[in-house]
Amino acid sequence: MPLVGTRDVTPLGPLSPLLPSFETPHWELRGATVLQVMYELEEEGMLSLLPPALHPTIPPTVLFNVTSVPDSPAGPFTLAEVRVGCRSAARPRAFLVRGYTDSAGASTELRTHWGYPVGEAAVVLRKGYDRVHAIVEVDGRTILDVALMNPEPISGGDVQYLANMNLARVDRNGSELLRLVQVDPDFVFHRADRGTPRLLAFEADAWGIDGAVPYFPISASVTTCDITMPQIRYLVDPAKPPLQAIETVGRS
Repeated sequence: MPLVGTRDVTPLGPLSPLLPSFETPHWELRGATVLQVMYELEEEGMLSLLPPALHPTIPPTVLFNVTSVPDSPAGPFTLAEVRVGCRSAARPRAFLVRGYTDSAGASTELRTHWGYPVGEAAVVLRKGYDRVHAIVEVDGRTILDVALMNPEPISGGDVQYLANMNLARVDRNGSELLRLVQVDPDFVFHRADRGTPRLLAFEADAWGIDGAVPYFPISASVTTCDITMPQIRYLVDPAKPPLQAIETVGRS
């Protein structure tokens, strides 16, 4: 039998963003820099990181994504996400429990329109000739320190960004319910590099995935790209089995 998650996400409800509707503004984020680092997780406890609607990857993985946006309708911002690799039915996805951004305006927009469960923090992404380095700090405490070392050019076609499954509160037939909101931006790549992944600090509890232990580096990439934020098309009931969980927006 396929493995599925065992996590009860109900306790996360009060911290999850509320989507007042599924209408989204048109956001084109030009010239963004995206750092993605992937690590393998220890298998013990992997099912406890995901709700029953999602399958774990084998081996289990965690993705560290830090995106620097020079301009947006909410102004410049940098967004950090820690996501658990998964599948929604047969589709590869990434489960975002929590993220952080350095902009109050961007935080509000991302929460309200796309269900990003983000808070505010000091998020810094720096590019150098020999590394791309990201640090996230909350109240002076470093909760993520991740880097790509010795970048080498590759094709943008070699880079894949998984669609998010963001836990949010939504209105379904007049009731406020917890749903996983699928967010799948479009990317146009202008430059891409790969390198050696480095994870220097990570506090799993600050990202809502207590017990996650990254131990083996898989890949690291950095791109310069244009990002178009999507319309919301699909929801997933986190408590249902994978094949029964998918809902199309606009239908019950």
